Amino acid sequence: MSEQMPFGTIGTDDFALNAEPRCACVLLLDVSMSMRGQPITALNQGLVTFKDELVADSLSAKRVEVATITFGPVQVIHDFVTADAYQPSSLHVQGDTPMGAAIVQALDLVRARKETYRANAVPFYRPWVFLITDGAPTDAWHQAAAMVREGEGSRAFAFFAVGVQGANMDILSQLSARAPLALDGLRFRDLFVWLSNSMKSVSRSTPGTEVPLDNPAVPGGWASV
Repeated sequence: MSEQMPFGTIGTDDFALNAEPRCACVLLLDVSMSMRGQPITALNQGLVTFKDELVADSLSAKRVEVATITFGPVQVIHDFVTADAYQPSSLHVQGDTPMGAAIVQALDLVRARKETYRANAVPFYRPWVFLITDGAPTDAWHQAAAMVREGEGSRAFAFFAVGVQGANMDILSQLSARAPLALDGLRFRDLFVWLSNSMKSVSRSTPGTEVPLDNPAVPGGWASV
């Protein structure tokens, strides 16, 4: 398992070299034992696709920042780095599903990153928190749900939840202010192509504006509601 990375891995010198607005995305990934076998393999392959798709677009490579948090236990695998510097780790399964603590950690990471942007006068888009899980929380999660709904209500971030086969969609619907999506089989690659395309669209817009997103739950899409 990759070692936990320290917070604040991008310094002010990086902002001086790259003054582009930032579009932050936290990947909040379930690596509990129930993900073993094909699911974790497909997830790892999807992360490589995500990287490749982002860096294929020169503007997204400089504007999109990616952080990765895994849970089972909760670990910050990568703090925020721009897409051109992002290197997906090979994730391995372990532990249970402390989803509540993982969400709180992700929201803390987002809040700290926004403070860094402001301190360095860097424009930024509304950050995304993107949760993928195949189970149900094994810890207390109601506080996390309240924080998500409060943050969505104040437009502090956008929170998305995706359930892999076996996920408790009822709990995910309580955790997320928007309807959770159920992944079709192990279509992680399609999911991450959609996510990268969404990040590209957001990063090419004007900060503060709403960007229409493709609906992944259309017939033939990678998800259902």
